[in-house]
Amino acid sequence: MLTLGELLDQLGLESGFADEQRDRTIRAAHTSELLDPTPWLSGGEVVLTTGINLLTEDAQRRFIANLDEHRLAACGLGIGFDHHSIPAAMRAEAQSRRFPVFEVPYEMPFIAITEVVFKIVVGERAMVLERGVAVHELLEDIVLRDRGLDAVIEAIGEAISGAAYLIDATGTVSNRPKRGRLSGADLAALRAAISAHGAADSIAPVLPNQGPLAGRVIAVPIPGALTNSGSWLAVIPGSGQVGELDRLIARHGAAVVALEYGRERAIRETERRLAGDVLADALGGRLDPDELQGRLRPFNLGSEIVVAVFTGRVATGAEATLAEILTARGYPNLVALTTNPGSSAQPLLCAVIGTAGAVDPVALVGPLRDALADSVPALRAAASRVVALTSIRRAFHEARCALEATSFGDEPPPQVASHRDLGAFTLLLALQDEEALRAYSDGLLAAILTSDDDYGPELLRSVEAFIEENGHWERAAKRLYCHRHTLRYRIRKVEELTGRDLGNARDRIELWMAIRARELLR
Repeated sequence: MLTLGELLDQLGLESGFADEQRDRTIRAAHTSELLDPTPWLSGGEVVLTTGINLLTEDAQRRFIANLDEHRLAACGLGIGFDHHSIPAAMRAEAQSRRFPVFEVPYEMPFIAITEVVFKIVVGERAMVLERGVAVHELLEDIVLRDRGLDAVIEAIGEAISGAAYLIDATGTVSNRPKRGRLSGADLAALRAAISAHGAADSIAPVLPNQGPLAGRVIAVPIPGALTNSGSWLAVIPGSGQVGELDRLIARHGAAVVALEYGRERAIRETERRLAGDVLADALGGRLDPDELQGRLRPFNLGSEIVVAVFTGRVATGAEATLAEILTARGYPNLVALTTNPGSSAQPLLCAVIGTAGAVDPVALVGPLRDALADSVPALRAAASRVVALTSIRRAFHEARCALEATSFGDEPPPQVASHRDLGAFTLLLALQDEEALRAYSDGLLAAILTSDDDYGPELLRSVEAFIEENGHWERAAKRLYCHRHTLRYRIRKVEELTGRDLGNARDRIELWMAIRARELLR
């Protein structure tokens, strides 16, 4: 960047300024004979004037004061027109403000000064743009080569010979630069500056101008169209001061980080859809053992697994959160949402977890439940026993049935339900003969399901809700979104079709067991 000292040296002009004045940065040169040219200037310019209107001491003082207050770089006074030297009042005001004023000889036209300024400034900016384009191409190449977000951040730090930090909406730093790291106190100050800036809902970069970070760091928001808003890229140049190139690299870097975020999100969404499809096929019993193992091979689950299921008000993104937790703890996994055969209202968050060696499923799933508790209201969890990979469907139903079995009764459910809590479900799950399960289920439910192709499933859902609400008409009707009189009609219809009395506890148990058996056959 062009400094006042460099300009004066190139022009062969004397200044007599202190070093701090010679180090002032110049971004342009402007000629004006106005008493106050500052409304048309933006700061950092050298103002060149003959002082034709600066004929009184008051006008001369006000002129210098205006230039200084609007952060102009310096003033060059043309000698030999209306002034033969810098007037005493102008010099005194400039010295009191430590604002540089220098003489421009009569023989030196102002255009010669502006040409020097623009030649150097434009040349520097062209170099900045050229280097900025080169850095942008480097970052693009990293993304195209699929080297990952860490490589992008590291390359940004190397481009500025310093450090780059990625800071999320919570203030968490997701990387550790190899060099040029900020101290703990400086990081805290940066987080505070970003937090204060974010409160104003602004997308402008953060460039602290006070405190220990003044001029040393620039933080640029990651474009929110491609990622979650609230993330920032902070760069700390090795030179100790943020320059034009550093600003440009920070903006280029933020855009590339957003693209990488978007690419990674697309990959995760594709993987989640794939996981959901594979899980649906595995739980639906539509795959033979060899095909099942082939479909599950990309997830590297190994030969033994535990299936964990979670229910509650599962929000979007819970699958990704659970998968990240398991991966961070070293467990290969397949995580997806799946329908809950026992409830039409809530999906199940299912995790198939690869286990290497002996593991206590309850001890494994307990910390997962704790980690999800804050983000999933009304969370409940269950775990299957350790089983062979090919028994994934049975393990799912064991965990799901344990979850359902512990939802009844007056006692609070365990933190993690397991096979020990299955109760009557143990009998159903112990039947290896699907034909026996089908015969038992069809013997009670066939009359309901074949009575009316459209109305049969609705009758079955009504029976299920009525039984699970312990015969409470109002609660069951509310669960089914129907009037209690409508529910009474449906229950009477079921009793006519099956010959069972739903006021009788034994008949309710038989129907409930038949419904559960039917679910195990899906």
